Amino acid sequence: MPVRPVAAGPQIAVQTTALPLNPQQPTQAKIGAFTYAGGLLLGSQDTARLHGLSDLSVRPDGGLVAVSDDGDLFVARLALDAKSRLTGVTDARLLSLIGEDGQPLSARGKAEADAEGLAELPGGGRLVSLERDHRILVYSADGGPPRRAPTPAADFPENEGMEALAADPAAGPDAYIVGGEAGGQTWTCRLAAGCAASAVAPLPDEASLVAVAPLPGGRRAYLFRAFSVLKGVRITLRVVDADGATLDELRLAAPLTVDNFEGLAALPQRDGSVRFYLLSDDNFSKLQRTLLLAFDWRPQTGRNP
Repeated sequence: MPVRPVAAGPQIAVQTTALPLNPQQPTQAKIGAFTYAGGLLLGSQDTARLHGLSDLSVRPDGGLVAVSDDGDLFVARLALDAKSRLTGVTDARLLSLIGEDGQPLSARGKAEADAEGLAELPGGGRLVSLERDHRILVYSADGGPPRRAPTPAADFPENEGMEALAADPAAGPDAYIVGGEAGGQTWTCRLAAGCAASAVAPLPDEASLVAVAPLPGGRRAYLFRAFSVLKGVRITLRVVDADGATLDELRLAAPLTVDNFEGLAALPQRDGSVRFYLLSDDNFSKLQRTLLLAFDWRPQTGRNP
């Protein structure tokens, strides 16, 4: 990898390598009620900027959008096989997020370009949360420079800001959920009405809140990440009901395939199940990987609102 990343695409070819859920037991396909639906290691020989991916959104048609720590926007399409298992990434582009002045955020350095959360609004607009210089930008579906969106009245640590961000259509077409990384506090915000504190997501041991996704029936999915030198990376995907009670959890730690997962997308299915996509941020480090994993979760009988 070059010491200084080269310029973004826009069109790039993405190389993928299929990954088992458990390298020590390659046939393992389930963790409780979660079924592994494929996983990929992502890379590209066309750019050194396909790294640092922090959050993603996935549409029902397979369209994928992700943001990076260096102010880039990754747009692609997921390839699924006949059994809906994740098999590849196609039609990829890497674009620069622009700031309020119309210039690429990356031109201002990481302190201004550290994108951590992404939300696609029902009307076609897009929200991106950034930390260090804590703010949320709203991009119109019609194009042009973004403007600032309402943010919670909270003091966030420099590198532990509004990591969790998701559209919340049930609360309104301009509504979104914001989550603070350090404390697990969430807020429900609207472009036209500001932010109000909502649920607090209790943090697992040594963990922080890195992503959130609303689900039907008032449920939510939270993604938590923990790391220590002795224990390594531990990831928890928790599904809660409308009252915040835990319905289920998926836990990833060695020897399972795991890395610095920060991105979460949830696609509810007609049969009541949910397809989850988890995306890892490699921090432009050779010690970490850019992984995209898929899991299908089916609620236990009697627990599906």
